[in-house]
Amino acid sequence: VQLQASGGGLVQAGGSLRLSCAASGRTFSRYVMAWFRQAPGKEREFVASVTQKSAWTDYADSVKGRFTISRDNDKNTLYLRMDSLKPEDTAVYYCAGGGRAGVTAAGSYDSWGQGTLVTVSS
Repeated sequence: VQLQASGGGLVQAGGSLRLSCAASGRTFSRYVMAWFRQAPGKEREFVASVTQKSAWTDYADSVKGRFTISRDNDKNTLYLRMDSLKPEDTAVYYCAGGGRAGVTAAGSYDSWGQGTLVTVSS
């Protein structure tokens, strides 16, 4: 599956953004989907994941209660709603597909979008 992320931008601390990830092909609904992020000088880290029919979601402790992952299989689109943003959320955000539920390692995902930059000012 090919992925394209969008929706990043500059926002003040405490603000909100919604990221989208459009998938091509007819296999989107078969994949566990996830968001990762990479801040400057840091390794890529897991943010959130959702199973194929949205029965189960998983979040990094750092975003739990603030971010919400969702998907629309009819529209082949993955979303990440980000609320109460903090400067430490500043990063390039990547959508990924093909992983396994409960597995947060980036290496377990084999399809990646190009990334969208989120900058949170203090």
